[in-house]
Amino acid sequence: MPSPTTIVLFHSAYGLRPAVHAAAGRLRGAGYEVHVPDLYEGRTAGTVEEGMAIKEEIGREELLRRAVTAVAPLSDRGVVYAGFSMGGSIAQNLALGDERARGLLLFHGTSDLAEDAGVDELPVQLHVADPDPFEPHDWLNAWYLRMGRAGADVEVHRYQGAGHLFTDSELPDFDGEAAERAWRVALGFLEEVSG
Repeated sequence: MPSPTTIVLFHSAYGLRPAVHAAAGRLRGAGYEVHVPDLYEGRTAGTVEEGMAIKEEIGREELLRRAVTAVAPLSDRGVVYAGFSMGGSIAQNLALGDERARGLLLFHGTSDLAEDAGVDELPVQLHVADPDPFEPHDWLNAWYLRMGRAGADVEVHRYQGAGHLFTDSELPDFDGEAAERAWRVALGFLEEVSG
């Protein structure tokens, strides 16, 4: 029997809170091996402002270093990178630098791409609110085209009227219906990239 697909799931700027563990539990329930690195090393935020302050204090380079360190022992398996908002940005950076990546699953967040980014038909799925103040339409359209040019096979799913972090049941952004739709589609994507 083949071993389960490994997913590395990165938290948002709020830190590693119960909602992230709940998402990991949902993925484990579907048969995946899931790792949830704590990039804030135990700290969590109650508001987006607090979260951004922690993120700025640690700094982007250090967050990426912690993420790479967490994934290093797993990457030879060919992992699926996933993340929420800021965690999606980190997941994207790692997936584009890992030729063994099996897929990239993004909830609520993307990242800029290096001009020379290139992947071999990496499957990518993004779930994003419509509109989303952190992921405006112009940005997402440009991101989609750049990802395509880099060689990714990209799907974007938009959720009209949902809040930015609409899958997080502990936040005011939560939208139960949009969250369930997103998870249904995401689980189908994971099944495809694991096959």
